[in-house]
Amino acid sequence: MHIKIIDKMKSLLFLYFCVAMAFSAMASSVSDTYVIPNPQQMVCGDGHFVLRAQASFSCNLTGTDKDDFVSYVSNSPLSLTYKKKGKADITFKLVSPENAKMKEEAYRLKVTKKGIQAEATSASGLFYAFQSIVQLARESGNGTYRLPEVTIEDAPRFSYRGMHLDVSRHFYTKEFVKKQIDALARYKLNRFHWHLTDGAGWRIEIKKYPELTRETAYRPFPDWKSWWNGGRTYCRQDALGASGGYYTQEDVKEIVEYARQRHITVIPEIEMPAHSEEVLAALPQLACGGDLKPGGEFCPGKELTYEFLTNVLKEVMELFPSEYIHIGGDEASTNHWKQCPDCQALMKAEGMKEEGELQEYLVSRIEKFLKENGRKMIGWDEILTGELDETSAVTVWRGEDKGAESVKRGLRTILSPGAYCYFDSYQDAPRTQPEAIGGYLPLEKVYSYEPITEAFPADKLDCVWGVQGNVWTEYIPTPEHAEYMIYPRLLALAEVAWTNPEQKDWKRFHAEALQEVKVLNSMGYHTFDLQNEVGNRPVALSVDNHLAKGKKVEYVRPYSDSYPAGGESALTNGIHGGWVYTDQRWQGFLGKGADVIVDLEKSQPIQQLSIDFMQLRGPGVFLPQKVSFLISNDGKEYTLLKTITTTLPITDEQLTIQTYDWTGSCEARYVRVQADINPEAGGFLFTDEFVVK
Repeated sequence: MHIKIIDKMKSLLFLYFCVAMAFSAMASSVSDTYVIPNPQQMVCGDGHFVLRAQASFSCNLTGTDKDDFVSYVSNSPLSLTYKKKGKADITFKLVSPENAKMKEEAYRLKVTKKGIQAEATSASGLFYAFQSIVQLARESGNGTYRLPEVTIEDAPRFSYRGMHLDVSRHFYTKEFVKKQIDALARYKLNRFHWHLTDGAGWRIEIKKYPELTRETAYRPFPDWKSWWNGGRTYCRQDALGASGGYYTQEDVKEIVEYARQRHITVIPEIEMPAHSEEVLAALPQLACGGDLKPGGEFCPGKELTYEFLTNVLKEVMELFPSEYIHIGGDEASTNHWKQCPDCQALMKAEGMKEEGELQEYLVSRIEKFLKENGRKMIGWDEILTGELDETSAVTVWRGEDKGAESVKRGLRTILSPGAYCYFDSYQDAPRTQPEAIGGYLPLEKVYSYEPITEAFPADKLDCVWGVQGNVWTEYIPTPEHAEYMIYPRLLALAEVAWTNPEQKDWKRFHAEALQEVKVLNSMGYHTFDLQNEVGNRPVALSVDNHLAKGKKVEYVRPYSDSYPAGGESALTNGIHGGWVYTDQRWQGFLGKGADVIVDLEKSQPIQQLSIDFMQLRGPGVFLPQKVSFLISNDGKEYTLLKTITTTLPITDEQLTIQTYDWTGSCEARYVRVQADINPEAGGFLFTDEFVVK
């Protein structure tokens, strides 16, 4: 059984091109000529070309490429008519790569007062030229459009330009997926990474194992958070309060074909060996033996596991023609493997010394299976622990060092670091936003991402395949919320992926993004309100020149090596933290809390002492139980000025940044602050600056 989806979107293409209302509202201060992502070269003239109603276009594509292109362009609200012979208003010309000297996805576009000419060496290049035409077009009444005189020479910086969507934590309909594919096409992205399975639900029909969707595609909870906190159980579709769904194989074929027509490759992800609680609930025979309750990892010691995985992948390969199949491979725990007789027997037979080698063994077998079937493997960067075939690819999410390692090993590398590419983070001041998983990733930070760094060997930069934005959906329960988190951040990622660094400019892009948000809204997308962005903490935007700035700090209680921020200068460098404790400005303390002394170098009048602490319950960051301020002139005997007890309960889940302060009048050379961890909460303390005035 599956959810029957009623197609309420009678014309996705119409929505896709319906830009008139938004363009009419554009501010005159912003250039009328822009394309996102910004072309590598664009020269504007003074005039315009008027594209009349029922204007014509021609192309010299052949076969399926021609059929796809003609259908796509003809069904746009530009009301273009295909002209087989004679002169057309818009000419799309496929040219020989040898003569044109263009990359495969490159294109040239010229708009004059007399017409429009586009040329490329591939169907995808002509498709991208048309996307630029659509963005340049402005409705001028009576079914006509005006396009500015412009000459564009354009080509993508990276071959792989992708977006990942997690549909396990929350299920989204077939229509929603197609709608996002339309947006990917508009911004010249060409990969859709579809995260179809995870512990929260199995989302793809596998005919050999119907119990996967029958037993675990639905949950008796309305959202992931209540499921996670409420026992993590599953139910059948007809159960009271059932929530979820899955894609039939016909749904999958439809989406894959829809994407193909828009020059987008759909890459499926089937998680292994971890994040598989749902599989083990439906097929407990695939779990480890031993005394532990089944977790989220397959048993790599059972041959039955490999029979299951290869059977699933056979059906997946029938549905997805993509060269690569993503197998996950991330965040596997070895706890069950340590106590499993089958795993221990395999380790002994294979001469393994550590349980982590079991994952390498499983990954290697799946890699070999895919290769034998004419496919290639992608995995998250945890797969780097083992030997990999040179044809395999790595999606890097944990940091630059993993990206550098993958590139040095000559593997195709997709860069998707959480700090820049995880769209489940807050994109504005957290208290102004819907609940998110944490973090702070505004549009400007996404745009600032530079994938190529000095850590990568210069002779292997060709191994950097591209970049990808990831949409993890634990805290994104509705399609409207998903779009809110995706747009406009995906536009910034698209420019990172397509545009060379020297052609990027934040001020220009921000102005264009403000206008493009209006376009997206007119097309039916639910975007973040960029116009009213609050931004980072105001105190984090400038240097605080207080009395303790630059002074030496003595740590009576050490800070955590995991969160050093600026090390021993972190609390007196004049720099306040932003909205997240991971911004390398907040210093973390674990254990007994914080106790620091600042030497002001001489006794002097003091009127204020203050320090900020953060609480974010999800990751275990809590306000201190109490904070005390003390002073001394000899650094030995201290006088207590004030103790402040925290009143915010540890059950409060909102991000809170609280200032603790003392005001008055005194003289001292040494100032001290002590912050005790709340014994009921434990966890970390995070602070950013000890201010003395």
